[in-house]
Order: sequence, then structure tokens, then C-alpha cells
Amino acid sequence: QVQLVESGGGLVQAGGSLRLSCTASGSTYMINVIGWYRQAPGKQREPVAGITNGGTTHYEDSVKGRFTISRDNAKNTVFLQMNSLKPEDTAIYYCNGRSLLYNTNYWGQGTQVTVSS
Repeated sequence: QVQLVESGGGLVQAGGSLRLSCTASGSTYMINVIGWYRQAPGKQREPVAGITNGGTTHYEDSVKGRFTISRDNAKNTVFLQMNSLKPEDTAIYYCNGRSLLYNTNYWGQGTQVTVSS
């Protein structure tokens, strides 16, 4: 099993920055990709960014140039640096760990990000 714990959410004004953290524990060797997803009120959960064990990154168009995903392998932690935040970035942000071998997804409990205009 894998446990994922997010932190770093909060309230920020438009144009501000936040850094989210996702720390993994347990059988972390099973995880091939760590991704950030978000879910706004009344909307479906959507992908935001992802990073592979090899460091390859992917971003959704809505956050390109503003968000940066990175990882600290020694600490089993993935970060999401969010700059130039907009009110439409307001959502609960979830960390996802995907095991390709076992075809399994693990989710954190989520952290709230609120951007005021």
C-alpha cells in the first residue's frame, strides 16, 4: 500500500503563489507517476500536472507557464509550485500516485486552495 499526504494549501490573493507538497510513504517503489489533480465545486476532478520517476513532466494547458512540478526523491516528496494564481485555480488539490505494473491509483486526502479576486 501507498499513503499520500498533501500539504501547503491555503488562501491567497490573485497573482500570489503557493507551494503544495505531496509526501509518499509505504510501498513507494510501486509508484511510476505522481500527479496533481484538482476539483472545483460542481466540477469534475481534472489533471493539473504530473512527473514520472525519471523526471519527465507534463502540464495541462491551463497551468503551463504558471505551475511547476518537481520532486525530491530523498524525501519521497513531490512539489507543485503555483505562481500567478487566478480565482479559477480555486479547488481542492489532490495528489495521485499511479502504479503501472499493478494498474492501481492511490489518492491523498486533498488540500484546499482558494484564490481571491
